[in-house]
Amino acid sequence: MIEYNIWFSTVNLSHKIKLDLLKKYGTTENIWICCNEGQILDSKLSMHLKNSWDRLKINEIKKIIKENNINLILYNEDLYPQKLKVYEDAPSILFYKGHLNKLNEEYSVSIVGSRNCTSYGINVTKIISTELSKNNVNVISGLAKGIDSCAHVACIDNNGFTCGVIGCGIDIIYPKENKSLYDKIIYSGCIISEFPPGTQPLPQNFPIRNRIISGLSDIVIVVEAGMKSGSLITAGLALQQGKDVMAVPGSIFSNQSKGCNKLINDGAYPVTCIEDIFRLINLKYSKSIKVKPKFSSTLEKKIYCILNENPIHIDDILRSTNIDINHLYEVLFELQLKDEIICLAGNYYVRNKKTI
Repeated sequence: MIEYNIWFSTVNLSHKIKLDLLKKYGTTENIWICCNEGQILDSKLSMHLKNSWDRLKINEIKKIIKENNINLILYNEDLYPQKLKVYEDAPSILFYKGHLNKLNEEYSVSIVGSRNCTSYGINVTKIISTELSKNNVNVISGLAKGIDSCAHVACIDNNGFTCGVIGCGIDIIYPKENKSLYDKIIYSGCIISEFPPGTQPLPQNFPIRNRIISGLSDIVIVVEAGMKSGSLITAGLALQQGKDVMAVPGSIFSNQSKGCNKLINDGAYPVTCIEDIFRLINLKYSKSIKVKPKFSSTLEKKIYCILNENPIHIDDILRSTNIDINHLYEVLFELQLKDEIICLAGNYYVRNKKTI
């Protein structure tokens, strides 16, 4: 049976035609049999299906699947994500690793944004993903650098369920530095792709995969996005699918926030607090208990109080504390270990805001 599924996943036909074939014939094996017995009346379609059978390619993909413990799910199977089934361009076959069932059991929210994100975007993403996870809401994203990775990590750190939708074969880790994150997602969440194993992360694949990110979700949240960001494509696809879109407002001087600000101007719901998100998905929000910072010394507390949400250079901190520079670095390092502050590029420091 797996050979027929692999064959069908490689056939170059529109999603609608593939779905129509599956709905009519039930399985990929039946499609192949009917094709060879002349039961598919469209002769061009029948010929195209038969010519797409490539034994060498099928065996190569089958080998990759077995070596990497990859699973397949067809559109008409019960485990297939129900939220995707309402769309005519849903993938006929999904390749996945991890636990697919939770996508049909809980609310899901997509968090997407810029690869070149700012500390503001990172902090907001961490807060949103954390609160969603603690309230049993699945976090969907694209396993890319920046906002996507931050959303996945925060979800995992808070024992939530996260799904990464990728734009290449599921055996290919892209970007490579996300290997550890990839493994963690598989352990507690899932990674899915509509592309057959071995497919390289070509630029044209990512806009295609974005419709799955939005389709799996109840709402889509754009945290940071430039005017040409792929996140805006995801937002547009979500609107076409009838989904609500939320955007995090940002500074008018930040290029990374221009896309979000435009979305809000065009009618997207602004994220002004966590409660905004839960109201939109009509889910009760159980607020996390805010833990007060614990300081080991008066100096730690003093430095923490000097910092706020606006980056402050170490020279300004030094002037305000009037202590030895080496001692200051030690205290700043301790505060970073406690996750109370963040060090930014250029020796700037900012308080790690943990609530919106």
